[in-house]
Amino acid sequence: MLSGIFAWALPFFLISLMSAVAEAQGGGGAARELWCVAKNNAEDAALQSALDWTCGPGGADCGPIQEGGPCYDASDLQRTASFAFNDYYLKHGLSDESCNFGNTAALTSLNPSHNNCKFPSSLSSGNGNFSGAATDGSDTSDLSSNTSIAYHSGWGSIAIHLLFAVLLIL
Repeated sequence: MLSGIFAWALPFFLISLMSAVAEAQGGGGAARELWCVAKNNAEDAALQSALDWTCGPGGADCGPIQEGGPCYDASDLQRTASFAFNDYYLKHGLSDESCNFGNTAALTSLNPSHNNCKFPSSLSSGNGNFSGAATDGSDTSDLSSNTSIAYHSGWGSIAIHLLFAVLLIL
């Protein structure tokens, strides 16, 4: 009886493990929604400068954050900048470089939409063209030294599969 269960479960386990390894190495799995948002520890002056660049020379659609727009909130610079940063990010390549803005922004997998203000995500954008790094001119450092919430959970899946293997052997 036990050998019959083992013979059935082993092929399933091996296919499932190969899938988990591929996901952990970035070769598979579901795409994650990402948004480019202002860092909560960014200084207001730096955010305002980056916002001015994004809505001006950067070419972001800042209509929704203007008075009367669904994302207008004069009291929350971080939310306002986040909307503009995200629009730029979606239009300019979905890369770390297009979500920097003088080191005031980062990628997140947490949806920043609020009330009637809906933020499109990386999965809702079909653009994919990169036309240059996003910067306000004061700092062009990349996000490699910053904390990004976007990550792969494939290695945790591998650990679960290995635990399952031990249980099959016992």
